[in-house]
Amino acid sequence: MIAGWIRLSAAAALLVLGLFFEILAVFGVNRFRRALNRMHAAAMGDTLGILFVLLGLMVIRGFSMDSLKLFLVVAFFWIASPVSGHMISRLEAMTDEELGEIVVIRKEIAKEEPE
Repeated sequence: MIAGWIRLSAAAALLVLGLFFEILAVFGVNRFRRALNRMHAAAMGDTLGILFVLLGLMVIRGFSMDSLKLFLVVAFFWIASPVSGHMISRLEAMTDEELGEIVVIRKEIAKEEPE
């Protein structure tokens, strides 16, 4: 009986923690102006939020085939999310003209400073 309550409490804590990271990611996406900063906030919050929510669901189900499937979903998200984020950031870096100008200006400023 007590073990069930402990498991339920741990699962609820993990679910709330995952929800907290998801909400934090929403605020991060709305706070930043640049697309790359927004994407970073979304990717980090999404990755941690999904991890903790699915861990909470695994704790609720216990050791079963359902937990194995949830673990495979976590593994897929942890593999696919960085790859898709990297591809989107490369597209943004190649197509955003302002981003290129900022990098060039910083290089020119560094060259003009006396040593």
